[in-house]
Amino acid sequence: RRSSPETSPGRSPPGKRRHSFRAMHARARGAAVELGTTRIEARIVDVVVVRPAPRARGAPWQVLTLRRAPGTRCTGAWELVHGRIEAGEHPADAAVREVREETGLAVERLYSIAVNPFWLVPTDTVQLALVLAAVVDGAPAPALSEEHDTAVWRTPAAAVKVLAWPREHEAV
Repeated sequence: RRSSPETSPGRSPPGKRRHSFRAMHARARGAAVELGTTRIEARIVDVVVVRPAPRARGAPWQVLTLRRAPGTRCTGAWELVHGRIEAGEHPADAAVREVREETGLAVERLYSIAVNPFWLVPTDTVQLALVLAAVVDGAPAPALSEEHDTAVWRTPAAAVKVLAWPREHEAV
């Protein structure tokens, strides 16, 4: 019996779209994939910066929260470290770079937490924010970039209370 295109192994039924290996590979590299008219891009990293808490604090970890500086988007909002993955950059490298640029802290270890999708209406793209936890040494104080005017180490419960974005609550 000969296979028709509709019944061949590996073929999708008529009217169903299969995602090509090229599209899946492009997503893995952080490139944009177009499905219909809306693009999907993995170009954002969100980083939960944590350090071991002093023993007297109760919670084993503290989370770094940053307040947006005047004159920046969302002035006064509390957030985590985040930023764009540059062309050709690995997401882990982007996370380490963003932590260094925004706080001056050196990352000791990284852990993958989640992938959070969100839709940007003006560009009609679905962004995939790759969420990582970055463990840093507890000793140095953050050296803030011009994006933020205040940094506060908080327990995870206290961090969730001040963070502006729901996806950051989930990450913590």
